[in-house]
Amino acid sequence: MPDHEPEPRQDGAQPHQDGGAHQHGAHGRVPTRSERWDAFKQSPFLPAIVLVFILAAAAGLFAGSYTFSMAKPTPHHIPTAVVDAKDKGDSARGKAFLDGMEKALNASLEVRRYDTREAARVDVEEQKVFAILDVARGGDKVTLDVSGASGASVAQVLAETAPKVGEKVGVPVTVKDVKPLQEGDPRGLAIFYISLAAVIIGFVGAIQLSVHARGLNPAERIGFTALYALLGAFVIAAVVDWWLGALDLPFVESWLILALTMFASGMVFTMFNTLFGRWAMLPTWGLMVLLGNPSSGGAVSWPLLPSVLGHIGQWLPPGASVNAQHTAVYFGGHQHAFPFLVLGAWALVSSTVFWVWRHRHPGGRVSVPAHAGK
Repeated sequence: MPDHEPEPRQDGAQPHQDGGAHQHGAHGRVPTRSERWDAFKQSPFLPAIVLVFILAAAAGLFAGSYTFSMAKPTPHHIPTAVVDAKDKGDSARGKAFLDGMEKALNASLEVRRYDTREAARVDVEEQKVFAILDVARGGDKVTLDVSGASGASVAQVLAETAPKVGEKVGVPVTVKDVKPLQEGDPRGLAIFYISLAAVIIGFVGAIQLSVHARGLNPAERIGFTALYALLGAFVIAAVVDWWLGALDLPFVESWLILALTMFASGMVFTMFNTLFGRWAMLPTWGLMVLLGNPSSGGAVSWPLLPSVLGHIGQWLPPGASVNAQHTAVYFGGHQHAFPFLVLGAWALVSSTVFWVWRHRHPGGRVSVPAHAGK
């Protein structure tokens, strides 16, 4: 049976006998390497691959930053009050003990001398000193008063070291905690955790606004950031205090500190989203989590942190939040302005940068004039 002849095309051209193996044109041409690269850059695969490596690096850096600051807390400078004795024998006992402590702690005591215990206790309340060495009482021993509320990790280091040093130098030592932590916060970590929650939810909330409420205009975006900060902070404080009873909070003050923290954190992400677009999470995570949280002094008191971290942390939102909350809970009536100025500055600067360059922010909606549809 003879093969079927291909029918002639209506345009008069002769059909190909090989079924299209010799077709030419844009669809049949093999893309060049440059064209393939351009297509790959426009695809979702490039940012996905970049994110794979970024997330892997972030995981390592996250673990490393906390391990570096917390794995081996070492005393650097511990402000310590010394109540001097007029009796030479008492002075000799105190000096022997003090020299032994400095040797055991690698000369980390920052001695501040006082005439009375009352004056030293005032500076404990002001968080200027972490302990009081009293050698002015007479007798055959010295007394070391630590303040667990000033820093649980510092108090632990001093309380563990003092008896060993006293035994070594032949000076009996009595150690007591004159400012203990609350019963529901035995390690002093509750304040760190609630501050961490405010920081994380603060910028995660801003991320969610950028995804699910992309059409918000600048003023609306700032307003909703403030709204979820106020409500979220209220819930954090209510859960920790009213529900769990872990901390007895000065409720209004703690609530407002958490709200300011959450708002500042949210606006930091919004600022970076304005400056860096879809990669805003990188500087936000680096500043607030990798650097800010380990250096905040919440998990490990700042005298035990590496000195650079201890200084930097006080100027970042997580550290300022921990400082303000810590003072509010344990040292009421001795609140400092500095942490509020830090939080306020971050909130103000971030909001200002966002507002000035709001045209670069990927969100917002175009207003349509009323007469446009006429």
